[in-house]
Amino acid sequence: MSNYPWYALHVASRYEKPVASGLEMRGYSTFLPLYRSRRKWSDRFHDIDLPLFPGYVFARLDVNRRLPALVIPGLVRIVGLGKIPVPVDEKEIAAVEAIVESGLLTRPFPFLNVGQPVTIEEGPLRNVTGIVTAIDGADQLIVSISLLQRSLAVALPRHWIRPERDVASLCLTA
Repeated sequence: MSNYPWYALHVASRYEKPVASGLEMRGYSTFLPLYRSRRKWSDRFHDIDLPLFPGYVFARLDVNRRLPALVIPGLVRIVGLGKIPVPVDEKEIAAVEAIVESGLLTRPFPFLNVGQPVTIEEGPLRNVTGIVTAIDGADQLIVSISLLQRSLAVALPRHWIRPERDVASLCLTA
C-alpha cells in the first residue's frame, strides 16, 4: 500500500498506538511519530514515548477502500474537508520522518500562523508579546521603533514562545 498517499487519521484520546497497530495488522503502512518525555511518578522518573501529534496517526490508504480502516476501534475519522479525505503533503511527512529519525530533541509545539500574536514564556524576555511576521526557520524577536523607522533582532529559542491573544507593537520572526 506504499503507492497510496498519506492521510491523517483522527483517533480517540490515547488510542494512537492501538490504532496504528490495528492498521498495521490489516496491511496498511502507518507512521506514528513519537518523542521521548520524562515523567515524574511519586517516587521516580520514567521515560515514555508520546505522540508528536496527539490524536493523530498517519497511514497510506486507498480512500475508495477505507472501510477496513474505519472500523478499527478508536479511529474517529480521516481528516479532510467535510467528508472528503484530503491527503497530507508527502514533503511534510518526509520532513517529520527525517526529524524523528535524526535523534534530535523533538517535542510538540503549537502551530503558529503569520500575523498571530505570541507571548515569550521564558528567559529575560518573559511576558513580552509580539506578532509572528514570517515562519522561515529563524528564531528571532524583532523589535521595531516606528518613529525612527528602525528595528533590531535578538536570537530567541523557539520553546520560549506561546500563542497569545493580545497584540503588542513587537514583531516576532520564527
